[in-house]
Amino acid sequence: MGSYQAKPLEVTRKWYVVDADGKTLGRLAARIASVLRGKHKPTFTPNVDTGDHVVVINAGKIHLTGGKIKTKIYRQHSGWPGGLKSATAEHVHKKNPTALIETAIKGMLPKNPLGKQMARKLKIYAGTEHPHQAQHPESLAL
Repeated sequence: MGSYQAKPLEVTRKWYVVDADGKTLGRLAARIASVLRGKHKPTFTPNVDTGDHVVVINAGKIHLTGGKIKTKIYRQHSGWPGGLKSATAEHVHKKNPTALIETAIKGMLPKNPLGKQMARKLKIYAGTEHPHQAQHPESLAL
């Protein structure tokens, strides 16, 4: 008896909405990354994108535990000498409230073209409104 291998055309995708109000960043990101990847389905296949679409609302009200809001540093480097830019989580959150969640989730997805395809199914909004009502998203329990 062989193992089941999902085919890209056989995958059925659902839409989920997640309210990030008061949720812890890492725990929320881990659950969303699992849904984007499709690991919650019995038809999960590592080399096929079997995941679902996820809409995150209230990203501006995310919670970081301990003193991470002041001490966690996000770094990026241009590749040129002296090209290091760094900012605390507090500064990044004030500038772009959705960036913390997006960075955390994308860091948990595979670093290959399949991971980029999974990341495109993630929609993040700072407020409570989102333009995906026509897809009838279900609430995702965390």
